[in-house]
Amino acid sequence: MIKRILTVLFFCGTLFAILIGGFSCNPSGGAIALRSPQQSDSLLAQIQSRGKLIAITSYNSTNYFIHQGEPLGYQYELLRSLADKLGVNLDIIVENDVNKSVEMLNNGKADIIARDIAITTQRSKKMSFTDPILQTHQVLIQRKPADWKKLDDQEIDHLLIRDPKSLKGKTIFVQSGSSYDEKLSTLQKDLRIKFKINADEDRDVEDLIAAVAHKEIDYTICNEQLAAINTSIYKNVDIKTPLSEPQSIAWAVKKDSHSLLDEVNSWLREFKKSPQASMVYDKYYKNPRGIKLAQKQQINKRGHQLTPFDNLLKQYSKPLGWDWRLLAALIYEESKFQPTVVSWDGALGLMQLSSGTAQKYGINRHSTVEKQLSAGTRYLKKLQNIFTGHVKDKEDKSKFVLASYNIGISHVLDATRLTEKYNHNPGKWSDNVEVYLRNKTKPAFYNDSIVKSGFARGDRTCDYVDRIYDRYRTYLNIVKR
Repeated sequence: MIKRILTVLFFCGTLFAILIGGFSCNPSGGAIALRSPQQSDSLLAQIQSRGKLIAITSYNSTNYFIHQGEPLGYQYELLRSLADKLGVNLDIIVENDVNKSVEMLNNGKADIIARDIAITTQRSKKMSFTDPILQTHQVLIQRKPADWKKLDDQEIDHLLIRDPKSLKGKTIFVQSGSSYDEKLSTLQKDLRIKFKINADEDRDVEDLIAAVAHKEIDYTICNEQLAAINTSIYKNVDIKTPLSEPQSIAWAVKKDSHSLLDEVNSWLREFKKSPQASMVYDKYYKNPRGIKLAQKQQINKRGHQLTPFDNLLKQYSKPLGWDWRLLAALIYEESKFQPTVVSWDGALGLMQLSSGTAQKYGINRHSTVEKQLSAGTRYLKKLQNIFTGHVKDKEDKSKFVLASYNIGISHVLDATRLTEKYNHNPGKWSDNVEVYLRNKTKPAFYNDSIVKSGFARGDRTCDYVDRIYDRYRTYLNIVKR
């Protein structure tokens, strides 16, 4: 009898466990729905497995930009913090068109959209929004009267649109695919007025603000934070007329990406409590230095200039067969584009050639930028020739050269011999020579009889190569050929 009771209890307990394990709560708090293990999304696991978070953001003077070779921006710094929390690298895709961003997200080309995107009903049908990143409201961008400096505030107010109903019959330009288009359509219905909405496919929000300032168009709209930054550049632009109630700005993930959404929200809730949150916000939206940086970025934005030496980099990268932006990424790593810098151990100039190599190629700390680039790229070419025929893949060859430039050719050749000894491919970098160069910190490897140059901090060199290629990919996203 007791045995039969225990059997029944065991069966009931097992059934209860199966039912509990097989059901999950509806996020909206409604009915409980069955979800099989196969239906559970795995995007977060994919991100952690590949070791990379792929994010889409917009290129402008606050979200994401390059300053003196270094990626910066409010959205960029938040993304970096999230990637660090996930323990992965960050890969940025620049796309200013919101519709294209959503399309890439839903096609699986990116994991998250991280930009100043307002939460709307229509967008919520296409993607899942995170907790709000910040609050803002939309404002009308209009030009002040020509003699505005001679007028007081009341006189200016009298001449400008302060009541949204006065937009009747006007033409307002907006970036195509932006939430501003949707907002204006709603505004027309609410106010029962008609005005023309001109969706511009060629210009982004900041371009349209500049167009107002330059008398090319009369009106556009923008969120308050970005508008405020741009009025510090264009003094004749007014942003005092609100067109919306406060709106939440958030990031977005693909629909049903529950694991990633939960992880992002968990990070965001902790991040908002930290001192870093207000520091990063103030840096880009309140700090005078950050505002001046945004001003410079907006003025130079269309030029896409990476360094003061872009044309020379394009010239001297050609004999190497390198994309000039890869050479720029190397130079940033070495000197941050400072041609007169001399390191503690005597390495000098843009490319930080050692004193011996610099002397061999006939340069010193007073040599022109052109001579420095000539010497540095000739040395790179010499290293490259060593691997010609041995390393077939172009990117692999560049990584062998970068590693040799950093640690010396002898240590890289040691790593190729170790790679071959352990039956891996000595002509491949990732998961092959890179592994054994890192292993040159271990006695079992640097004491091997085939190793000629002994101990080396190969791990640092491999990280050096990774940093350069990460920066190179950033430059590819932003700076055109």
